[in-house]
Amino acid sequence: MIFEDNFKMGLKDIGKYNLMKDRSMLEMFENIGAYHSDIVGYGANDTIKTKVIWILFDWKLKVIKRPKYGQNIHIKTWGRDMQKAYTYRDFELYDEQNNLCAIATSKWAIVNYDSGKLVRITDEIANSYGVEEKSVFENRKIEKINLPNTYTNTYNYTVSRRDIDINGHMHNLYYLDLAYEALPQEVYEKRPYNNVIINYKKEIRIGETVKCKYGLIDNKHVVAIYSEDEKKLHAVIQLN
Repeated sequence: MIFEDNFKMGLKDIGKYNLMKDRSMLEMFENIGAYHSDIVGYGANDTIKTKVIWILFDWKLKVIKRPKYGQNIHIKTWGRDMQKAYTYRDFELYDEQNNLCAIATSKWAIVNYDSGKLVRITDEIANSYGVEEKSVFENRKIEKINLPNTYTNTYNYTVSRRDIDINGHMHNLYYLDLAYEALPQEVYEKRPYNNVIINYKKEIRIGETVKCKYGLIDNKHVVAIYSEDEKKLHAVIQLN
């Protein structure tokens, strides 16, 4: 089943030249995915009954034509390749002239709300979403980001209450915010970047200090988010 909805850009959704930010696109994608889950009975308000929640493993975004402030946004989303352990959700973003402006995919799994352990995606869940065959990218899987051999910039951040989502972890979009903070100024000034990949490795909790390390590999800007002692890798973000 393809689920569709309309969105309106606000001031917080725009960056340089009044163009829509990558983070805002991902936020709208996240929201429409949640709305889709709401109508099929696996949304945030259904957790008490279902005892399961969706968790995110990866994002991949490609911007084709960046909408400017004032545009009405139309987004389509659907589930695909739903396996027993994980599934993918794809997105298409259109402007009010029906131009395809961005595509994205994301990888998800289901965990038990009480135990936090991964659970199987049942046929009942798969059938409720009406899984589609279509993939927005030729490569149906999200590639894993290679780490640089050396890092040239570091940014430390201590997670506060405002960063925490309904699952008790730092919200997934804040990882992208941290990546932008870790960029050297000359790299930051070259934004926006039209290709974004985020690989999530380990959740970040309130009070934890993370070390965000920037490096360049194959002309791609990579930020790895480590624990303060660098023993845990929390996420890797690639921009180009």
